[in-house]
Amino acid sequence: MKYEGSCHCGNVAFKVEGEFDTGLDCNCSMCRRRGALLAFVPREKFVLTTPQENVSTYMFNRHVIEHHFCAKCGIAPYGEGTDPKGNRMAAVNLRCIPAIDLEALTITKVDGRSF
Repeated sequence: MKYEGSCHCGNVAFKVEGEFDTGLDCNCSMCRRRGALLAFVPREKFVLTTPQENVSTYMFNRHVIEHHFCAKCGIAPYGEGTDPKGNRMAAVNLRCIPAIDLEALTITKVDGRSF
């Protein structure tokens, strides 16, 4: 399935392709505070549809994940990183995709605090 998503004000928007029936609820210091439900897709399945200049980025801890957000409204719709096999991935905040029924998702808890 193909979906469209964005931050609250639409300044950072994207299209993503995937089957989203589960969401990851991470308890790391970043995810815990922002309340994201994440799903990972290969980076080539994710397309930013607004200018790259609209995206602000924050990195912390080991500096391996690019946490992207909108500097206007503060919403973090996606991040980017590399999986353990070296593949580029996009971590999509499922809460930023209006067409996804969040109540239908199976939520998996992830202990990111221990990494």
